[in-house]
Amino acid sequence: MIEALEPIEARWRTELTQLDVAVDDVPDVQVEGEDGVVEDGNVPLARLLPAGTDNRARIVLYRRPLEARAKDGADLSDLVHDVLVEQIANYLGLDPDVVDEG
Repeated sequence: MIEALEPIEARWRTELTQLDVAVDDVPDVQVEGEDGVVEDGNVPLARLLPAGTDNRARIVLYRRPLEARAKDGADLSDLVHDVLVEQIANYLGLDPDVVDEG
């Protein structure tokens, strides 16, 4: 899943130096104020955790919900890419089309 970050990071490397990306199996209970990507209004696919005094900003991808929504490996790759683009756009304060021009 993290390999989906490589083309985005190649373009936005400087802007992403203070951002970590992690993968968890499933989300914990949602904390109010956290920003996540939710499909079908159910389980989050990812969450952007803002930087705090003791931690850097972090995007957490949720492996099992992503896999459950994908039809096959190619669909999973596309879904992970789209979720990362959306979360990185949110982190940078940009439109997703600006983050992923092609």
